[in-house]
Amino acid sequence: MTTTTPTLPAGAQATGKTSTTAGRVRKRLNSRTATLVSVVIAVVWTIPTFGLFVSSFRPEDQIKTTGWWTFFTNPQFTLENYQEVLFGRSSSSGQLANYFVNSLAITVPSVLFPIAFASLAAYALAWINFRGRDWAYIAIFALQIVPLQMALVPLLRFFSTGVTLGGVTLMPAWDLVDEQKFVQVWFAHTCFALPFAVFLLHNFIAQLPKDLMEAARVDGATHPKIFRTIVLPLITPALAAFGIFQFLWVWNDLLVALIFAGGSSETAPLTVRLAEMAGTRGNEWQRLTAGAFVSIVVPLIVFLSLQRYFVRGLLAGSVKG
Repeated sequence: MTTTTPTLPAGAQATGKTSTTAGRVRKRLNSRTATLVSVVIAVVWTIPTFGLFVSSFRPEDQIKTTGWWTFFTNPQFTLENYQEVLFGRSSSSGQLANYFVNSLAITVPSVLFPIAFASLAAYALAWINFRGRDWAYIAIFALQIVPLQMALVPLLRFFSTGVTLGGVTLMPAWDLVDEQKFVQVWFAHTCFALPFAVFLLHNFIAQLPKDLMEAARVDGATHPKIFRTIVLPLITPALAAFGIFQFLWVWNDLLVALIFAGGSSETAPLTVRLAEMAGTRGNEWQRLTAGAFVSIVVPLIVFLSLQRYFVRGLLAGSVKG
């Protein structure tokens, strides 16, 4: 009497081996040692920001003579740094209140426009059949490799001289002044963000269940209604994840805003003024620390408020079933 040992198919063996490896990795990442290392990294990463926060409330003489850690042995607290940086009237003060409003005026539309256009384009590329759809998606994906710096000069010429072909003016120069230059910054940031946004959102939308879309069409739903009532609620984590990335990028941007909006107080963002303060008033540490923390506050609030959507957006699609 002979006995045979059942053998698993090669695919099943590979799947079992992969799951075993993933289990070992997951177990190591959940160990006490990994948790301790993560806590240490988080603390070390946070210390400079905490020191900046403490220094922003210290008097000028204390900042220039002692380190921020001496605050705990000799605590001295003042709001004069923020008062002078935000609302000071002297030329040496930061006067960041106007620049803060400019940053908001630049950043909010520069986040909403790419999200709106990219979500519509991603839905069309994923669920609407039309000729050349795949080639359009490949072209949009390829645009991600174009360096931002290469597009600055052509885009600036587009704004300043318009578009002329064979002596015929297809689009005149924009000729925008003062606060109207915000439109140029919105347009530039939207153009630079769209390739990545379409690629990211397309991957999420394409993974939605096909049966759900077919059921909606059977019920008579049109593409606008499907997009508004079904797709948008399901891709909220992806929209939040991209929104955080885009907000941080635009808020911290110096190059694009300086080129297309200029450096005047009517249109320049916080980053332009902070660069001027660091270059011309580099010894005014109490103002620099307060100004730097003013620029940190809004991105920090945005990230913390959307954190749960951000984590869900990163994990979406990693597990199926």
